[in-house]
Amino acid sequence: MAEVLEVRAEIESQIAGRTVCEQLRQVAADHPGSPAYSDPDGTDGGWRTLTYSAAREKVLQIAAGFAALGLQPGEAVALMMVNRSEHVLADLGAVHAGGVGCTIYSTFAPEQIAFVTQDVGARYAVLGGPADLERWQPVLDRLTGLRRIIMLEGAPAGDERFLSWEAFLELGAAGLDADRDAVEARCRAVTAGDVVTVLYTSGTTGVPKGVPLTHHNVFYEVASTDRLTALPVHGTQISYLTYAHIAERVLSLYLPLLKVSHVHFCTDLANLGATLGQVKPMMFFGVPRVWEKMMARLQAVLATQPEAQQQQVRQAMAAGVAYVEAAQHGATMTEEIRAAYEKADTSLLSIVRAMIGFDRAEWTATGAAPLPDEVQRFFAGLGLKVIDVYGMTETTGAFTGNSPADYKLGTVGRAEPGVEIRIAEDGEILTRSPLNTRGYLNRAEETRALLDEDGWLHTGDIGSIDEDGFVRVVDRKKELIITAGGENISPAAIENHLKEHPLIGQALAYGDNRPHPVAVLTLDAEVAPGWAQARGIAFSSLAELAEHGEVLKEVGVAVEAANAKLARVQQVKRWALLGTEWTAETEELTPSLKLKRRIIHAKYADVIEGLYTG
Repeated sequence: MAEVLEVRAEIESQIAGRTVCEQLRQVAADHPGSPAYSDPDGTDGGWRTLTYSAAREKVLQIAAGFAALGLQPGEAVALMMVNRSEHVLADLGAVHAGGVGCTIYSTFAPEQIAFVTQDVGARYAVLGGPADLERWQPVLDRLTGLRRIIMLEGAPAGDERFLSWEAFLELGAAGLDADRDAVEARCRAVTAGDVVTVLYTSGTTGVPKGVPLTHHNVFYEVASTDRLTALPVHGTQISYLTYAHIAERVLSLYLPLLKVSHVHFCTDLANLGATLGQVKPMMFFGVPRVWEKMMARLQAVLATQPEAQQQQVRQAMAAGVAYVEAAQHGATMTEEIRAAYEKADTSLLSIVRAMIGFDRAEWTATGAAPLPDEVQRFFAGLGLKVIDVYGMTETTGAFTGNSPADYKLGTVGRAEPGVEIRIAEDGEILTRSPLNTRGYLNRAEETRALLDEDGWLHTGDIGSIDEDGFVRVVDRKKELIITAGGENISPAAIENHLKEHPLIGQALAYGDNRPHPVAVLTLDAEVAPGWAQARGIAFSSLAELAEHGEVLKEVGVAVEAANAKLARVQQVKRWALLGTEWTAETEELTPSLKLKRRIIHAKYADVIEGLYTG
């Protein structure tokens, strides 16, 4: 404990008084010509880039614009747009004016948008374009607290409530020219204890809850992440997950201000593969579904190769898996394993990594939900250590993590520097550190449930800590299945094994107060069509494919393979394959692609009931 507190004090001293405003000022002064943010310029592989010096000037201009509109210190600015430099600049501009940035999930329904906007007390909004405005339109009349809505594109003409981005920048430029000292004074007035952002939970368990995070929270996380990753300065990275998610905020908004990183924006997830090939990032974080999709696409490509070549790839990947497993904490690396890997890497694996844009990657990680073992092993076969980190919005992101130099597969790593972790009597993971939020916005009762009197944050997750300090997460406390026989079962453990088969896109295990688990499954919309075409199966839709005998037979094989890896009480006795896809838009998934169990249970109640009575 003394060592933990000593490290905490060291980091606290390192970041004392630091704010986003001061950090950007320092980076722009020390590295004025370093590239900061790059957007696709509309040409094939071309980019439009801002240096750190130019970025700060633009941020001050935006801060002056907000000040001219009447933004008061502590007031919130709601943001909804794709990942692009304007998103970061608008957020930083609001903060430099003394305000608070609040990115809202672009998949939120109008009612959720109205709730968040009112709950955070947003006085201004910055929207990307007509598609974003369409989500806001049904509730705009209720948002009487909003003074102005700034549109990057498509500002409605003749409506004084709206302001184009160009007009907003002109307003800011005039204000900055007239009184730069006043704008700089606003920046200096921001303190480390001020709220830098409010992020809303993505709603797996009902109404979203606002999580205020301070500059101090953010910089403690940045300093901890820097120690964990040991990445060089001036690295390259891709921003593609929403800024409403704490992981993307830390990794591509706040951490770059410390590491002077060059952030490239991927505005559409469909373009991620191409962007990876162009940018070749030094670091890459993906939620499990991103890694699963990437694996499925690679497997589909490999399956088209001649059998002899496939066998060569399998042998090389076996050497990769052996190497990554032998390099983990407590394992033994032999010269034979190292030599076999180096040979496989030189002849094949490094070539594959270069093809998919990971040839310069020094840190690849996952979090937000469990990564299936099969996915982790697949990328290990390519020589990539896709390591787990673990955290919540309420802990400013990760509070445990593996590092490339010290990791254990199947765990979420050790406590980050200066972070305390303990396991409660009922198995719940508790944590205490400067990363913890002060509590939920406008939610006193929920805050009392989150944080106890001694400062321990109750994560709601069940887990354990081994003798080396590595943490394992079993499942959400409230999501554990308790069967009619009294057995405690993790649905995530069942679901991850089911999703190991490339045909299965999503899986939900059910069995609370029932005699045994059942599963509701969906096809992978990217993999299933190619799988069917390769076997001469004619179909006109995913729904038709889900009813085809050959597909049902193969899914049955997948369920049997999953059951072979599970204890008897965990095994799926019956299952149903749906002809639809689960997405955030259809409400079965959160914006961070986690299952909304309550929604699925209600939406497919008849399907689930039929698995027990049919």
